[in-house]
Amino acid sequence: MASLYLNESLDEIAFATGRRLGIDGADARHAAQVARVRTGERIGIGDGRGRIGWGPVVHVASDSVAIEVEEVLVEAPAVPELWLVQALAKGDRDELAVQAATELGASGVVPWQAARSVSRWSGPKAAKAAKGVERWRSIVREAAKQAIRPSVPEVAELATTAGLAERLRVPGVVGLVLEPSASHSLTAVLEPPATAAIDRIELIVGPEGGIDPLELRELELAGARVVRLGAEVLRTSTAGPAALATLAVLLRRW
Repeated sequence: MASLYLNESLDEIAFATGRRLGIDGADARHAAQVARVRTGERIGIGDGRGRIGWGPVVHVASDSVAIEVEEVLVEAPAVPELWLVQALAKGDRDELAVQAATELGASGVVPWQAARSVSRWSGPKAAKAAKGVERWRSIVREAAKQAIRPSVPEVAELATTAGLAERLRVPGVVGLVLEPSASHSLTAVLEPPATAAIDRIELIVGPEGGIDPLELRELELAGARVVRLGAEVLRTSTAGPAALATLAVLLRRW
């Protein structure tokens, strides 16, 4: 299968049939030294913002690779956007959720410092939050390449529950809190006619210990709907991706 590499410095003009597109830095080193691409091999180079140029490799060096564009793919923005609000979790469970969400088409992810999150980014060490966000951005970038996605999902700054409530008060935004004890299923509250006027859906997933009742109430007051996926209780690493897959079918993207 053809591989995708990214060069975020490319502009729209660079994507034209017959032109050369190039990569350097870490992506070029991976292509040349790890993937061992060869002249004539077909690969894609994207800008991470919706465009990919496909064509044969015409130049390979240890720190630079270039193709001659034969085909240009331009991805239309998805409406509604699907965002995963992922509570910080211990180990790599939150990172697994972010990776899978990217592969499943999420438009963006929001790291959430929930009251019951074992992992903590906030506090006196502000650098820890910045490091965590950069780590997630690296994860979505690599996952987007793996999934051959023209657009790399956005990673927002670390959010508090109050910050999430503000996001949900924006017109055109619908918040869905995944909660196993909810009375209504995700599919019941989002029948296709109900999605016509929605610009963005935010899927909110709590940490291992669940969402604190006070936080749940705050999100509901901001307009969020509390929904369940099924009879099974999913891990924090799988709930979000399962919901995204369900929405992909519901919105007929799959």
